Amino acid sequence: MTVASRLTSPLETMTPSPTILLVEDDGALRTLTARALRQSGFNVLTAATGAEMWVTLRETSVNLVVLDIMLPGTSGFDLFRRLRRESDVPIIFVSARGSEEDRVLGLELGADDYLAKPFSTRELAARVSAVLRRGGGSDSASEPATENRASDTITFDGWLVSLARRELRSPSGAIVDLTGAEFDLLSTFLGYPQRVLGRERLMELSRSRIGDSSDRSIDVLVSRLRRKLQLEGCEPPIVTVRGVGYMFRAEVTRG
Repeated sequence: MTVASRLTSPLETMTPSPTILLVEDDGALRTLTARALRQSGFNVLTAATGAEMWVTLRETSVNLVVLDIMLPGTSGFDLFRRLRRESDVPIIFVSARGSEEDRVLGLELGADDYLAKPFSTRELAARVSAVLRRGGGSDSASEPATENRASDTITFDGWLVSLARRELRSPSGAIVDLTGAEFDLLSTFLGYPQRVLGRERLMELSRSRIGDSSDRSIDVLVSRLRRKLQLEGCEPPIVTVRGVGYMFRAEVTRG
């Protein structure tokens, strides 16, 4: 059985206690972090190496992976690349390497969040909950069907966004894969069309805690989203306003 066949997407119906896989080689930190996540209501599995991670993923379905970057043998970045080829399970990087370059690399790879060590276990639990909610976790599952509500459907330049399903479709009808942070950012732009938004304001509005406003993290996220909205022969709807921030230039229609 492949890893892809065992991993569950947060878009699927989730149990009251989502299963988190914590991949951390530091035994003491692994124990402390796992205990804190369990106290926050999560079902937690642990692995000390990449090899242990793959064994766990092949045997058990998980809703999110907390992945340390500095692991023995294979780096977390390499494990991420392979895992992302097989599944879209949300992934949060944790690492003692908290430099801007490392955060940017993690986001460029497509991680849903990046937390530098040392970190508060309460903050990690909060970020795990936020990523699961962005991905369509228990909060959205408890809501009544809203597919036909006008406010839940948005169109622009032929694109279709369903806020209820957290889904983006291209003008051709194809579903575009977005990370939780990318969808949050798109939703923010759609809420403020044709208005210039600064980096700090974008992070505040999108609830994507991806670093300080002084670094390039938000620029990387915008760049990733802009590439996914780029159609051949067309200008992307997100434009840079030099020295100020970004603007979603397309006309937005709800309903």
